[in-house]
Amino acid sequence: MDTHCAAALWQQLWHGLRGADPLPHLSFTHTDTFSSAFAVSELAATSIGLAAQALSDLLGNAAPVSVDVRLASRWFQQSVKPINRPPAATWDALAGDYPTRDGWIRLHTNAPHHRAALLRAVGHVGDRQALANAVAAWHGDALEQAVIEAGGCAAVMRSEQAWLAHPQGMAVEREALISQQAVGEAPTPGWPLHPARPLRGVRVLDLTRIIAGPVATRFLASLGAQVLRLDPPDWQEPTLEEEMTSGKRCARLDLHTQDGRQQLRALIAHSDVVVHGYRADALEKLGFDAETRRQLAPGLVDVSLNAWGWSGPWRNRRGFDSLVQMGCGIAERGMIWRDSAVPTPLPVQALDHATGYMMAAAVLEGLRQRRMHHVGWQAQLSLARTARLLQTAGATPQQTQNGIAPHPQDNLSALEINRWGVAKRLRAAAYLPGTPMVCATPAFGLGSSVACW
Repeated sequence: MDTHCAAALWQQLWHGLRGADPLPHLSFTHTDTFSSAFAVSELAATSIGLAAQALSDLLGNAAPVSVDVRLASRWFQQSVKPINRPPAATWDALAGDYPTRDGWIRLHTNAPHHRAALLRAVGHVGDRQALANAVAAWHGDALEQAVIEAGGCAAVMRSEQAWLAHPQGMAVEREALISQQAVGEAPTPGWPLHPARPLRGVRVLDLTRIIAGPVATRFLASLGAQVLRLDPPDWQEPTLEEEMTSGKRCARLDLHTQDGRQQLRALIAHSDVVVHGYRADALEKLGFDAETRRQLAPGLVDVSLNAWGWSGPWRNRRGFDSLVQMGCGIAERGMIWRDSAVPTPLPVQALDHATGYMMAAAVLEGLRQRRMHHVGWQAQLSLARTARLLQTAGATPQQTQNGIAPHPQDNLSALEINRWGVAKRLRAAAYLPGTPMVCATPAFGLGSSVACW
């Protein structure tokens, strides 16, 4: 583990959450790290540590927080291990990196409508090789734009220098890591905040999907929050359901209908927290802008995420962790570090996971502000800004993977039995005395519950 880099990351994360407040001590155990051109394990440990420290401060707990670096790294891989059955497939058959006439492009096709958009742009190819042949005839920028205009998701591989010279890169460079503010007055909440289940009685409305938002709400669920996740009627997420829905109830709601929007109004009105990952103006177009949400629930802790940043020409562009890694220079730098002929991303989707824990920390800070100062709270984060944090961390590249492997003691003692079968779940990576971080219910399928509190 690069201790200097971990210290720098911890300082930047804490400053992003709490400004000039004194930096608390964060200790680390089992300091094995990923092999990477970037400080991925250090980012894993410090972002999880930030969420745990925010919890400690909400509770007024003076006990120090410690993080198991190897376990934190494993949480950035996968928290659940199926027993006697294969894990879910990670990627659609057409997703991945393809050479163009002048570089590389990443195509994201896990969602059926994103796959359909790609095929509208390039033609209805039959398989991966046919797609590669079609992509090879395009200039990267032209194909990226064509896929975006068709409603899909793509990103050409840029260098860090090219990203910093790009209008979107320049916009992200000016943004705060966690942009947050108090909004309005609010009544004193009645949360008991018992250390054993700190968020018992706190209602969290989860309007997020793949992956950062669900990581945030899963962490809140592990502290006892009542999390209700809402998805559109036709949304499927087979690769991540078992991983991300533990501790939550999952329902469906069609926000394009009047009845669906009316139900959402009622749910927000009885929420303590809303976490959402819609594009920048999507909720506004549905009639749920930030001011409307605040009026429905005075004192609401409102935390939002997008991929490419909250200002600049790409603020409403669809994006995912792997696309941001390609677009902002991470995959290109990894390729140079590895001396490879192909793009080399991070060993895990660290932008998603780290941003998820930062979102959870922002929620916990918002609850602290609500309790102490009787105000509502708003916070905004983005994958692109987290990428910039990682790029500026100044780590010594780790040439060997020296321990991120399963250990028997990593798992909880009890097996998890859910709709998919039997599985093992990882123990929490952070330790705060007296506060177990364990979800009370197993994972559930999307749409398995009713959209009500």
